[in-house]
Amino acid sequence: MLENPINEIPELDESEFADDDIVTLLTADGEEIRFIEIAGIAHKGNFYAILQPEELIEGMNDDEALVFKVSRGENGQDKFEIVLDDEIIDAVFKTYNELLDNAQKD
Repeated sequence: MLENPINEIPELDESEFADDDIVTLLTADGEEIRFIEIAGIAHKGNFYAILQPEELIEGMNDDEALVFKVSRGENGQDKFEIVLDDEIIDAVFKTYNELLDNAQKD
């Protein structure tokens, strides 16, 4: 298991993101944390979201993001589970970086 499931992303201009790019998640103790959705990536039949906290979380740098597996919850809403498997995290960021490189070439 990966102890720190954080990866670096390019610097972002938060003014580029709309309200629908914001995901609010609850911690186990009920605290709300707002994230900017950087990308959605399909990998091996699952969907993953790369999320960056709006406000810096202790232990993270401002150019880092987390990977969450997205599925449907019992109530029909999206369910976000943090990914700790380093192979999945690496694969998701590899796909993201490839998409980013291709977009920059265009």
